[in-house]
Amino acid sequence: MARLRDAAATSAGGIVVRAERDGRSLVVGMRRRDRDTVTWTLPKGTPDDGETVEQTAIREVTEETGLQVRIVEPLPSIDYSFVQAGTRIHKTVHYFLMEPLGGDLSRHDHEFERVRWVRFADAPGLLTFQTERALVAAAAARLEATDAGVGEEPS
Repeated sequence: MARLRDAAATSAGGIVVRAERDGRSLVVGMRRRDRDTVTWTLPKGTPDDGETVEQTAIREVTEETGLQVRIVEPLPSIDYSFVQAGTRIHKTVHYFLMEPLGGDLSRHDHEFERVRWVRFADAPGLLTFQTERALVAAAAARLEATDAGVGEEPS
């Protein structure tokens, strides 16, 4: 049995959030894996040479969603491993909480077949990967704590 080589990979992305009358929504995208399978996921991608993870996250989210965004704060990273072409790849994805500054979802690039806003409450039933569902839950809890004034300096 052939032994797998090991490699590391890094990506960065974001949870883009907007407030609506009935709560908050975030942006998700759909990728077609094959004729019958799609995944719904958060926007993310790999760094260009010399980019910081923050620069990568902003660029990738802008390209994949069509929105201009800014980072509000860092979120926990996700780590996972997979095998590709005889190599076991350990991947770390750095995520950031983001807000839209402009743009339009119709301007998303080819990496997603479809991009849309989804309510935080509906995200667990739509997102394909458990790690992303957990990250969205953590972001929602952080936003709720901020709304409640938890962690703010007394006036």
